[in-house]
Amino acid sequence: MTSVTHTPPSRRYANTVLAMLFIVYTFNFLDRQILGILVQPIKADLGLTDTQLGALGGIAFALLYSTLAIPLAIVADRTSRSWVITISLTVWSGFTALCGLATGFWSLFLARLGVGVGEAGGVAPSYAMIADYFPPERRARALAIYSMGIPIGLAMGAILGGWIAATVDWRTAFIVVGIAGILVAPIFRLVVKEPLRGGADPSGPAPKVAVPVSAVFPILAKKPSFWLMAFAAAFSSMCGYGLAFWSPSLLIRSFGFDLWGASLFFGSLLLVGGTLGVFAGGWFADKLGGRDRGNYAKLPAIAWLVTLPLFAAGFWSSSPWVAWAFLVIPNGLNILWLGPVTTAVQNLVPPQMRATASACFLFINNLIGLGAGSWVMGAMSDGMTAQFGNESLRYSLIAATSFYLVAAVLMFAAVKHLRKDWVEA
Repeated sequence: MTSVTHTPPSRRYANTVLAMLFIVYTFNFLDRQILGILVQPIKADLGLTDTQLGALGGIAFALLYSTLAIPLAIVADRTSRSWVITISLTVWSGFTALCGLATGFWSLFLARLGVGVGEAGGVAPSYAMIADYFPPERRARALAIYSMGIPIGLAMGAILGGWIAATVDWRTAFIVVGIAGILVAPIFRLVVKEPLRGGADPSGPAPKVAVPVSAVFPILAKKPSFWLMAFAAAFSSMCGYGLAFWSPSLLIRSFGFDLWGASLFFGSLLLVGGTLGVFAGGWFADKLGGRDRGNYAKLPAIAWLVTLPLFAAGFWSSSPWVAWAFLVIPNGLNILWLGPVTTAVQNLVPPQMRATASACFLFINNLIGLGAGSWVMGAMSDGMTAQFGNESLRYSLIAATSFYLVAAVLMFAAVKHLRKDWVEA
C-alpha cells in the first residue's frame, strides 16, 4: 500500500522529489492566482462587486482550506504523505476546472470552496516530506526552493490565465489549468516515494507512532514563538495575498493596462522579485540560523520593515515603469519569510509531528491572511469609491501595506523565544 524507503535516499533522488513537490506547489498557486488576473472579465460578465470578488479570492477558498488542513495533515502523519498530496492535487485541479462553468457568485463561490478542500492536503505534508529528505543544514534552502512555487505559480497564473482569457475567454483559462493539474497527479505518485519520518535527522528515523493532534497542539501552544510567528505570518499574508489578488486590477484601473499587458507586468514582478526573495530567505537562514536560531525570525522581520515603504511608493507612482522599479524588491522581500519560518516551525516538535505542526501554523496563517486579505482590500475599495472614484483600489492597497508593520513587530518579539523553543534533532 505505502512504499517506504528504508535506506537514506541519494542526494539526486531527494532533489528529484523536491522538483516534483515544487511542480505540485506551482500548480497550487497557479490555481489560486488565476482568479486574480481574471477579476476584470469575471466582474464584467457576472456583474460582481469588489467585495464579492474579494470574498471569492479569500474566504471562499480559505474557509475549508484552513480547517481541513489539520485533519488531512493528521492522516498524512499516520499514512502516506505521497498519496495524500496526489489525491489533493487531483481534487483541487478538478474544482479549478469547474470554476469555468460558474454562472454567478454562488456557483463560483462553491467551486472555490472545492479548490480549497483539495489544496488543504497539499502543503503541510510536503513540508514534512522535505524535512525527511534533507538534513538540517540544507533544510531551509530546500524549503525555500519548494516555496519558489509560490511566485512562479502566481506568475504563471497571471501570464497563462491572462493570455488564455485575452485570446479565448476567462472560462477556458480555468478549464485548461485545471485539466493540466489532473494530468500531473499520477506522474507525481509514480515518482515520489514515502520517506522514513526523521530519516534525514542526525538522530535517525523517529519511532513509528500515531500522534493525535491532541498531543501535538499542547506542545505548540506552550511555545510563545509558535504564536508570534503564526500571527506575524498571518498579518504579512493578509497584505501579500491581498496584493497578489488585486494588483492586476490596479494595473488595469489606475495604470491603463489591458488584460494581457497587466499579466506580463505583474508576472515579471513575481518571476524576478519573488523567486530571488524566496531563495535568498532560505540561503540566509541556512547560513545564519546555525549561529543563532533567533535569526530564523529576525530575517523576515527586517524584510517586512523594508517592504512597507517600497510597496506604498510603487502604488503611489503615476508611471508604470517607476512603479515596476519600486515594486520588484518588495515582491521578493514580502515572501522571504517562507524558508526561515517554515523551517523553524518544523523544529518546534519531534519529527513524527511535523505535518500536523505545519498544519496548525498554516491554519492561523491562512484563515487570517488568505481568508481576510483580498476581502478586506475589496471592501475598503468599495468603501472609498464615493471619495476616490476609480482610484479607490489604489488607496485601499496603500493603506493595507500597514499590515507589514504589525507583522514585523510580532516577528521581532519571536526572536528570543525561538532560541528556547527550538527542538534539536
